[in-house]
Amino acid sequence: MQGLLKLSGAIDGINHRVGKAATWLVLLVVVISAGNAVMRYTIDWSSNGLLEIQWYLFSAIFLLSAGYVLLKNEHIRIDVIAGRLSPRAQNWIDVFGILVFLLPMAGIVLYLSWPVFMNAWLTSETSPNPGGLIRWPVRLLMPVGFLLLTAQGISELIKRVAFLAGRGPDPLDTTTGPTAEEELAEAIKKHQVAPEVADIVEMNRGMVEKPHEGSDK
Repeated sequence: MQGLLKLSGAIDGINHRVGKAATWLVLLVVVISAGNAVMRYTIDWSSNGLLEIQWYLFSAIFLLSAGYVLLKNEHIRIDVIAGRLSPRAQNWIDVFGILVFLLPMAGIVLYLSWPVFMNAWLTSETSPNPGGLIRWPVRLLMPVGFLLLTAQGISELIKRVAFLAGRGPDPLDTTTGPTAEEELAEAIKKHQVAPEVADIVEMNRGMVEKPHEGSDK
């Protein structure tokens, strides 16, 4: 069990670093999107490459952060029933969900997405739009993202089994800390990036949180 917990810790460390790095892509998307809009309306110039890099980066944010979200236990849950159960029952439900749903689904997507990437790589697939980008980097995001998610699923399974065996803490008992958006806004201010950009990130965080607050009521 100690060896498995060390493996779990290593996987957690990888996804934590990847997830923290991916949060900076949010800032990059904001800058590119704002710059593209300004140039389009001021000097009537735009580029398909700039438009496509935005959805490339959006894909990277969601796919590369999937394992990080699972690590932080921030994925969507329906806790109407499970939230009333004991910690052991909740962890048993997670063990079932990881084994029956998460790992098979992630494994299938990983298996099916790899040939798509290889085909794009071997054929040097590019966008059909003038000035568009090559496609294999965004195709690669799918298998990489689901590989990270699969690894994190294994890590979460190890932690839940350890808890059920009395060899580790409850992985569902997470302490409240700053959100990824709050951490990004703080990092932006720390690095003396334009305060307007930090305010945009903070505003987006507020817009995301408002529906959640309403649902709790």
